[in-house]
Amino acid sequence: MNKQDLNITLKRGSWILAIVFSIAIVVSSVGKRESSIVEEVKVEIDPLEGNKLLIKPEDVLVTIERGFGTQMRGLPLSAVDVARVERILEEDPFVINADVFITAQSVLRVNITQREPILRIIDNNGLNYYLDKDGNKMPLSRHFAARVLTATGNIPPHDPEFLLRKRHRLKDLFLLANKILEDEFYQALIEQVYVSNTGEFTLIPKVGDQKILFGRLSNSDEKLENLKIFYQEGMPYEGWQKYRTIDVRFKGRWFVKRDRCRIRRCRMPDFTICCLESKNLVSGISEK
Repeated sequence: MNKQDLNITLKRGSWILAIVFSIAIVVSSVGKRESSIVEEVKVEIDPLEGNKLLIKPEDVLVTIERGFGTQMRGLPLSAVDVARVERILEEDPFVINADVFITAQSVLRVNITQREPILRIIDNNGLNYYLDKDGNKMPLSRHFAARVLTATGNIPPHDPEFLLRKRHRLKDLFLLANKILEDEFYQALIEQVYVSNTGEFTLIPKVGDQKILFGRLSNSDEKLENLKIFYQEGMPYEGWQKYRTIDVRFKGRWFVKRDRCRIRRCRMPDFTICCLESKNLVSGISEK
């Protein structure tokens, strides 16, 4: 064997040794990891607006322990099924997403995204719960009472498939709540929705003693727009406390009930306002 062939053989041998050594290290590390235990469980929860938590890390740990029948800390890493941990956590009504993984330091990391309630329901049986933005039912939290739009009155019991129904009172209520929350003006104005026995809605403002007779969900965009025009252009004439009832149930028209009626007639950009003194009513007729 000449010198050139010898060098080639030595190079090949060194490559083979390097590969064998790398494989041995990997096998050793894998074996060591599989025989290791969970050193610690760390839970992080993304807070809601205002840094609020509907659930806390200790609640998450309890949920995991109930699902597995034991604590995670001290378990062999080989016995930890992170996909199963995620499934167990995502069955919690407060959790919309769970991301679970094990770090190189044998720490089980759990990252939680909370569901965000948008509507609080008190139904006709007295049951109290939240709906999130997708219509999912959520229980009340023992840690934090979310300050959201509240609905009361003749509301039927929750149906998990209420959004799929062609007609459902809870569906109409949920759709109206979303319309209110889509606009900062309505969101700042409306505090409560009351549902009558006939399925008509009454809106209760956060400020003042007025009641807003809204009626059914039909023509809701026009009703809300008329309501905004009245508050922004009609209300400033005499102030919020002058009016008891605002009625936007009728297409292209609204009425307000006052203790005394002093406005004879005036015009605004989109409405003519007329006072019916015999009934202390002020009516607005759309001119669009």
